[in-house]
Amino acid sequence: MSIFPKTSENTISSAILEGFVHNMQEALKADVFVIGAGPAGLTCARKLAEKGVNVFVVENNNYLGGGFWLGGYFMNTITVRAPGQKVLEEIGVPMEKKSDDLYTVPGPLACASTIAAAAKAGVKFMQLTYVEDLVVDPDAQRVTGVVINWSPVKGLPKAITCVDPIALEAPVVIDATGHDAVAVQALAKRGLVEVKGMGALHVTASEDAVVEHTREVYPGLLVAGMAAAETFGLARMGPTFGAMLLSGERAAEVALEKLAERAPVPAE
Repeated sequence: MSIFPKTSENTISSAILEGFVHNMQEALKADVFVIGAGPAGLTCARKLAEKGVNVFVVENNNYLGGGFWLGGYFMNTITVRAPGQKVLEEIGVPMEKKSDDLYTVPGPLACASTIAAAAKAGVKFMQLTYVEDLVVDPDAQRVTGVVINWSPVKGLPKAITCVDPIALEAPVVIDATGHDAVAVQALAKRGLVEVKGMGALHVTASEDAVVEHTREVYPGLLVAGMAAAETFGLARMGPTFGAMLLSGERAAEVALEKLAERAPVPAE
């Protein structure tokens, strides 16, 4: 006796294709592209989606979560300094309190929960996709979208890598790519912004600084998480994640402000 009803390979392939095409069509109407699916990017995207924003996360890898899966030295217990734990409490992640201001949680639990919360809020994802460049309007002098390509293209021999990217427009782009600061570096190559490079590790100073420097660095482009540290020369914080979570929240707040500024004024 068969457990599953009979189907065809074409039916399965058609369902996958329809889902992919629908996702790409939605991306053409995106309000925000968040580049990077680490803790800052996922938190930012979730907060935006909860406000009804059409937000897409573009991730270079085939998996989501970035460095959130692991803590320091490949040890998968991560630490979160207060008040960052409130972000995880909000999505129901149980944590162990180590002191008045320090919490621990298994990395896979924190990461899987953050991904699930973002997906349930309505965030859409584009995995195995890398941002090759940004769309920049020279007249308006602002970022107006992302230029994307398949991540595997980077591994092809030079003789067959003539694969053109495509461009997707959005009024706000957020660089949450961590140490790589991919979007900011694209503008730095053109002399439009300065990237100071991350400073030495100093956890006490770093986390406040990262949240404080989560902001717009060029019209239409925001930085969050370690991309802010790279851009502004801030100290790194090592394997603790409170600033990543709060920076994601702050980036969402700034993005909402920028979207409101660009919203059309209703006719009287």
